[in-house]
Amino acid sequence: MLDSDTKRRIDTARDILVGKVPDPKSQVEQITIALIYKFMNDMDAQNEELGGERLFFAGDFARYRWSELIRPGIGGYEMLNLYAEAITRMPENPGIPGLFRSIFNNAFLPYRDPETLRLFLKTIDEFNYDHPENLGDAYEYLLSVLGSQGDAGQFRTPRHIIDFIVGVIDPQKRETILDPACGTGGFLISAYRHVQQANTDERGDSLLTGDERQRLASNLLGYDISPDMVRLSLVNMYLHGLRAPNIAEYDTLTSEERWGEYADVIMANPPFMTPKGGIRPHNRFTVKSKRSEVLFVDYIAEHLTPAGRAGVIVPEGVIFQSQQAHTRLRKMLVEDYLVAVVSLPAGVFNPYSGVKTSILILDKYLAKRADGIAFFKVKNDGYDLGAQRRPIDRNDLPTVQAELAEYLLRLLNRESMDGFAPKLGMIVAKEKIIASVDYNLTAERYQHTPAQNSKFPYVRLDAVAEIVAGNPAPQGDKYFQDGEFPFIRTADVGAVHRSDNFAGAKDKVNQRAVDEKRLRLFPAGTILFPKSGASTFLNHRVVMGEPAYVTSHLAGIICDASKVLPKYVYNLLCKVDAREITPDQAYPSLRLTEIGAIEIPLPSLKTQQEIVAEIDGYQRVIEGARVVVDNWQPSIAISQEWATIKFSEVTKLVTPTAKLKTNQFNESGQYPIIDQSQKQTAGYTDDESTTTDAGYGAVIFGDHTCTVKFVVGKFTQGADGIKIIKTKDGLDPKFLYYWMKAHPLQATGYNRHYSDLKRMSVPITSLSTQQAIVADIESEQALVNANLELIERMEKRIATAIGRVWAT
Repeated sequence: MLDSDTKRRIDTARDILVGKVPDPKSQVEQITIALIYKFMNDMDAQNEELGGERLFFAGDFARYRWSELIRPGIGGYEMLNLYAEAITRMPENPGIPGLFRSIFNNAFLPYRDPETLRLFLKTIDEFNYDHPENLGDAYEYLLSVLGSQGDAGQFRTPRHIIDFIVGVIDPQKRETILDPACGTGGFLISAYRHVQQANTDERGDSLLTGDERQRLASNLLGYDISPDMVRLSLVNMYLHGLRAPNIAEYDTLTSEERWGEYADVIMANPPFMTPKGGIRPHNRFTVKSKRSEVLFVDYIAEHLTPAGRAGVIVPEGVIFQSQQAHTRLRKMLVEDYLVAVVSLPAGVFNPYSGVKTSILILDKYLAKRADGIAFFKVKNDGYDLGAQRRPIDRNDLPTVQAELAEYLLRLLNRESMDGFAPKLGMIVAKEKIIASVDYNLTAERYQHTPAQNSKFPYVRLDAVAEIVAGNPAPQGDKYFQDGEFPFIRTADVGAVHRSDNFAGAKDKVNQRAVDEKRLRLFPAGTILFPKSGASTFLNHRVVMGEPAYVTSHLAGIICDASKVLPKYVYNLLCKVDAREITPDQAYPSLRLTEIGAIEIPLPSLKTQQEIVAEIDGYQRVIEGARVVVDNWQPSIAISQEWATIKFSEVTKLVTPTAKLKTNQFNESGQYPIIDQSQKQTAGYTDDESTTTDAGYGAVIFGDHTCTVKFVVGKFTQGADGIKIIKTKDGLDPKFLYYWMKAHPLQATGYNRHYSDLKRMSVPITSLSTQQAIVADIESEQALVNANLELIERMEKRIATAIGRVWAT
């Protein structure tokens, strides 16, 4: 586990370099070189203390010892020249092993500022080689700043995803383990740890013999095309206890020297991006392609031993794209290699990329026994899907790993799959995938909706409705001038989110637009379903309450009145998540056929009418309660007899004890974290040293958002600026809070600063009257909260009514 001191030292080293070396990759390289330099010196010192001799800094290289660099009295430029010369000459040092010579190959100092180097070396001097495993964790933290090598489509694989794949593949101590695009060596290190842990007794002692440990280390193989990545992976593996890592600079896709080498286990997250002009591979690949993701998967499959296994992360294009090479690759996988597909959420690689990915699980031996392929869907991986990737309490990975392990074990033991019903997955017969012609590996294509469990028969949506695209939007004011016909855009649908009687499009087209652009008029009762762009995943749905023209970004669903009621279908479609049927979540877009393929239960028209009537009753209650919630605001009737006092005379600012950065926020903790966002709390922390005590209460005001909050007791300020306002004697803090909420302050827009507040006047009455007003407002608030609870209950009843139809 990375300790805070080591993390601080790495952050400090980067902060020192950033002014002279702004590129994160170059910062990592400079810290890598300095750490190895320091560690070689530490190992020499240990040898000397134990009665041995210095090996690394001996002979002509003795003058480059670390102690010489940081000795008292050394001049700035003397130190700089000595260090620059040392790292440049280190590959010539006969006393260091080939691994270290590789690390120093082409090393140089990219700046000539003695003071920067002095501060940098002073920070590096704080690192010790006493606990290499801890330093390995620290180095992984350092590598995390690389994030991505976007030009090659390489993205840092999160540790928990690596560990998940290693856990599923379960490498053994005698197996050869390969990563043909190893980057910084994460998969190989995780595999090494996995085998070590699997061969440890209850007391924590290793069960591996010396020969087995040596063989395990030599069986870990990695290739990377980038010499910089090779250097980083060598260091990373060395710091994790692998003294002679087998990492080669090698172009897996265009070189043939290693084509004849096979592995029992292959795990990788290959580059996703193909360079302009495509890859120019040799002719030994089974699938002819210039796409890097296709060639890498082909390489991995073809380089497994007869009982070999693989786990490979792929972009969604490998799963569904219809190009000939992609289809041939999937055909090869389905017929000979593939046993499972694990779909990952689109934000796994945030903040570096929002690309949607899946994991292919290959097993040459078990694939021959399997009649089907298992599909699993990970919706939550233990972290939120925002840029910060904060931990959350929802994690599907352990469940998927356990269910996948059971599936593979049943295949191994030739057990029946009867009774095996994974919560987060399903098994699709290979014959069904083969019948799809394009061997599409999108699970939703083969997944029945919950209607299969319904007491009603289920049908495809396009069997009971016409699915049509809207009209291309007319361009130019001439088509909207004096417009009289509604033209519905996705923004109009988004503004209401859900409605079973939508009317009131913002734009209107004229007769000229209708005639010249040949616009199609959609009838009242048409269900609108966003099908392209960011709005696709927002799941907005409406039923048109009047005839209108519709943009092409919306699909129109025109129900066959003899079979289904529009409101019935609308209520079902409100429960369909577009993410579940969108092939490429990185580029949200749905074909009409994919919407038409949605399967719904089909009761009689009479039953549909009963269901719609029941839901309409709940919806009317929701609408009434929503009016109360949306329109209530705390109000204070100010008497002319009250005094008015300057804001600055009855309040004071409190300086916070400390601030927390957003990446330090937790989902739970003892103390709330307050910032100027609309949320009451931005997160929580258990670090009391960062808290400020609001006592009985303080008002929190956001300068830039004009948000007003009330906080009691200890809290922590978030990274963005807020004003913490406490009241002086004679002014109740809650009264001030409700006065600020009721005052037209927030209507003045953004950037209303505390200096503006200080010039305002606050109405003051007796404390007892203030407290009575607060009690009255809070009584009203309780009624509003009751309406919120009523809305929640009615929404649950609607969900229950629809659930009865789906039988979920």
